[in-house]
Amino acid sequence: MFRKILIANRGEIALRILRACKELGIDTVAVHSTADADAMHVRLADESVCIGPPPARDSYLNIPSLLAACEITGADAVHPGYGFLAENARFAEILADHKIHFIGPKPEHIRIMGDKIEAKKTAQRLGIPVVPGSDGGVGSDEDAQRIAAEIGFPVLVKAAAGGGGRGMKVALTADDLSQALSTARSEAKAAFGDDAVYLEKYLSTPRHIEVQVLGDGRGAAIHLGERDCSLQRRHQKVWEEAPSPVITAAQRAEIGETVAKAMRDMKYLGVGTVEFLYENGAFYFIEMNTRIQVEHPVTEMVTGIDLINEQIRVAAGEPMTLTQADIVFEGHAIECRVNAEHPTTFRPSPGRITHYHVPGGLGIRVDSNAYQGYSIPPHYDSLVGKLIVHGKTRDECLMRLRRALDEFVVDGIDTTLPLFRTLVRTKDIAEGRYDIHWLEHFLAETVHKAG
Repeated sequence: MFRKILIANRGEIALRILRACKELGIDTVAVHSTADADAMHVRLADESVCIGPPPARDSYLNIPSLLAACEITGADAVHPGYGFLAENARFAEILADHKIHFIGPKPEHIRIMGDKIEAKKTAQRLGIPVVPGSDGGVGSDEDAQRIAAEIGFPVLVKAAAGGGGRGMKVALTADDLSQALSTARSEAKAAFGDDAVYLEKYLSTPRHIEVQVLGDGRGAAIHLGERDCSLQRRHQKVWEEAPSPVITAAQRAEIGETVAKAMRDMKYLGVGTVEFLYENGAFYFIEMNTRIQVEHPVTEMVTGIDLINEQIRVAAGEPMTLTQADIVFEGHAIECRVNAEHPTTFRPSPGRITHYHVPGGLGIRVDSNAYQGYSIPPHYDSLVGKLIVHGKTRDECLMRLRRALDEFVVDGIDTTLPLFRTLVRTKDIAEGRYDIHWLEHFLAETVHKAG
């Protein structure tokens, strides 16, 4: 087991990793920018190192500074959390060159799954169902038109190196395709430095279903069920739940085993999430995230498995003690991402929290680094914290979530709490009737009525 882990991240995930380390008896090193000097994970870590000024490129993305922090503190492992360098294969390789363990997958798996085209080819080879589309990147507009005609309109143009909805455009007809290609390429080049794009069949009303996996890097791998992440705004998840309201136990077992077998064949190491679009009873692979997910707590709540703990153990070379038979799904869990944003315009709202009170009681969990008097900096993502609620049934979970949201108080800044108080009392949500477009339609109608 590792002696000392440097946590190469910030916010709630840094605090979450720190807690897992403490429970494993591992010393911790917090790194921080000057903007995060008062962060809770910095206060609670055994050691802390300032790695630069507020801009992420000068601090949390600054590999030389992170290496120096490891050397200064004697950290023998780095946990990257999510975002920043979590899916940077070169970072993992550089750490290995310096005899420092990267708590994550093998660099080759990060690299394959970080390229959407290669990821899709790999998924097909491993027997995972994929969305019909181009075999690789599309070159000329003429090639794109030919491929799109074969797939059938509407089609989705996607950045090969993309994520988070950037470099993604819908072409409803052949007339729309040239403009969609041009825009997607420009966005992809600006966001990722790579303008390669590919085509996929556009599914009109899919749900976003993802499967959590864990592997030991030596051929053992299991799945821990699915999460439904269909409530999204601009391709960004805002609400996640497990299990999905529309997936049966038989479907869960089938798609779970398909994914777990693929991970066994890859000899995948650590935690990962294989994401699908789901429509009319069929799953279609879209991507794999080779890291811990923001929404991992809902899986922990329904399985009782500490994913960060398991991630650290297998990274240290310990044999995986869990088998598929050990994974038992109990009850229902929902996570709401509480952001420092206006609840209807989603305008960022950094600033000082003047009053902060989190809900409590049975089945309530809040993952947050916020506290009364803490200032949300304007330099990073706007996540204040995650409210995760568990109940014996989905109905009980929703009732408990309503109560918890009403108790949750964050004053001094705008947050998305009012949005969730509305959603949890909405009939479609209560009945589990929503897809990846539902929230944006709901918000547009709400604004229209208000206007």
